[in-house]
Amino acid sequence: MKRSEASEQILLIQWCELQKFKYPELGMIFHVPNGGSRNRLEAINLKKQGVKAGVPDLFLPKPNGKYHGLFIEMKFGKNGTTENQDKWLKNLNGQGYKAIVCFGFEEAKEEILKYIAS
Repeated sequence: MKRSEASEQILLIQWCELQKFKYPELGMIFHVPNGGSRNRLEAINLKKQGVKAGVPDLFLPKPNGKYHGLFIEMKFGKNGTTENQDKWLKNLNGQGYKAIVCFGFEEAKEEILKYIAS
């Protein structure tokens, strides 16, 4: 499989599944399906259902004493965040969540481990 943002996220989710016996909270991490190309009708329907552009890719709904939960925006290579993503990250951080950008599986894994340990 060619490395991409999607493949790095798949690796992270697979790692979380393998680690949830040691860290049960990792069984709660989930993907927010806001990205991807969609046909016009599907995009309109999803927007009516509450899909919002820029929401981070992953959410771990586990408070750690300092934050309400962890949001991760996955990136790979030279990809950067969009203006909408930057707004969401800023707003979520302002509401007591930890909202971060991770470039690839390894960085995301390390951030999750630090978050769980704190």
